[in-house]
Amino acid sequence: MNAKPKPDITSLNVPFWEGTAKGELRIQHCDACGANFRFTHPWCPSCWTADPGWTVASGEGVVATYSVLHIAPFAAFEDRLPYVLALIDLKEGVRMMANIVECEPKDVRIGMPVHVIYEDRDGIALPQFRPA
Repeated sequence: MNAKPKPDITSLNVPFWEGTAKGELRIQHCDACGANFRFTHPWCPSCWTADPGWTVASGEGVVATYSVLHIAPFAAFEDRLPYVLALIDLKEGVRMMANIVECEPKDVRIGMPVHVIYEDRDGIALPQFRPA
């Protein structure tokens, strides 16, 4: 595969991708119980309320854990090697996976503050994180 993969945009996650296109990192939020969550659901995973809403996250977080990739999963990523794939704990209590960019892999640390930026991937704004 020579092209970088793009996310599947569905009726459930389209508000997330509409947000990234505007420079907003959106997460789902349940007005009934106050839960925030990252993965798109038609119901709240905490209280099972149907049709939870969306809120704009701060885009601030910390590195929970990470891995440095030395072998590209697709040929299109070979020019980025080595690069960091991390789990980010957002300020809002949601964990998400993204790359750490604008930083040498050797400088990434667990607990490092990061902030979201967006990579254009054929018209889709893909969230990535850089040191804050």
